[in-house]
Amino acid sequence: MSPSQLQDFDADQLARFREEIELAYAELKAKNLKLDLTRGKPSSEQLDFADELLALPGRGDFIAADGTDVRNYGGLTGIVDIRRLWAEVLGVPVEQIIAGDASSLNIMFDVISWSYAFGNPDSPNPWKDEASVKWICPVPGYDRHFSITEHFGFEMIPVAMNEDGPDLEAIAELVKDPQVKGMWVVPTFSNPTGYSVSPEVARGLAELETAAPDFRIVWDNAYAVHTLTDEFPDNIDVVGLAEKAGHPNRFWAFTSTSKITFAGAGVSFFITSAENRDWYTGHAGIRGIGPNKVNQLAHARYFGDAEGVRAVMRKHAASLAPKFTAVLGILDQRLGSRGVATWTTPAGGYFISLDVIDGTASRVVELAKEAGIALTGAGSSYPLHRDPNNRNIRLAPSLPPVAELEVAMDGVATCVLLAAAEHLAQQ
Repeated sequence: MSPSQLQDFDADQLARFREEIELAYAELKAKNLKLDLTRGKPSSEQLDFADELLALPGRGDFIAADGTDVRNYGGLTGIVDIRRLWAEVLGVPVEQIIAGDASSLNIMFDVISWSYAFGNPDSPNPWKDEASVKWICPVPGYDRHFSITEHFGFEMIPVAMNEDGPDLEAIAELVKDPQVKGMWVVPTFSNPTGYSVSPEVARGLAELETAAPDFRIVWDNAYAVHTLTDEFPDNIDVVGLAEKAGHPNRFWAFTSTSKITFAGAGVSFFITSAENRDWYTGHAGIRGIGPNKVNQLAHARYFGDAEGVRAVMRKHAASLAPKFTAVLGILDQRLGSRGVATWTTPAGGYFISLDVIDGTASRVVELAKEAGIALTGAGSSYPLHRDPNNRNIRLAPSLPPVAELEVAMDGVATCVLLAAAEHLAQQ
């Protein structure tokens, strides 16, 4: 029986396979495709789920639960209606939550900017006055996170993102350096692996002894309720864990409705300690007068309660799950026996992390581009886009219809096989 894994092929077998896959690639290019798997955007079907929002909060009905007329100025921390609802979703005290405008990423940029310019409540100095600022980056991770810390010139230190969360042992060593001021983490259905931080790792992060008193963890819980099944993940109250551990200000936690309602017109949430909230509002009150409370009231009326959020997310799961199933099926069918790739099988979130033969990810992306299939750039899941193994590719199945997705992923598999055959022929 001839081997199925490309690494086991002899020279003649590999040459014949390469000829076959080059022919398949030529046929792929001849299709003149124009398909995009670059970003985890909701599809039009998913956006349609929230159309009811456009008629809310309703003509002549602009009064929040505390009597606030949401059309007017003020309300820096957001209205209690949406804060109370999201506290129920996350299982945390309502007092921990600030509700903002559409983008939690904007608030992340703010808190890092203000720590840089002014310092945060535990800072001996503003970060701009430090000799250097270092930041821990679990990898593969979220490129927009890394872009923020790159923007400020921080030294970014990669650590492995394991199935139960970032490598706690490695982090414990790194935080002995007082210049290490923080870290990124996507705790639930992480971008791009789909892994989730376990309660044990979360507790370990809360209890870490750090040389920098102002060390902060950006806990970007973007996919807190984004299941692909009927099961919703349990939220970990990291702010409460940190308070019990004696580090009450450690976590800056975030989430939003961006991939629940309208991606460009949702509500963001900042969950943190009382001292951090006071520090944040002290700067935010200078930057602006308050968030879009009309939109917050519309969202509160749209969802009704936490079960209303889960009902909406079941619709999203029904839309997304067949797409993930299609991608995973094609990967398994085309690549499963070839020994040239591994991938994650997430139970939620928006991405699949694909690892190809070391040294070939950039070639896969190049081949796909030439065939009319846009993939996120190789290395995008690493700080400065530098994947030391040139291995990782982030797949985003959410936007295209299933039929287009199947064509695109079959094409991606062809590109992976061709890049692998080219690479092995040079060994």
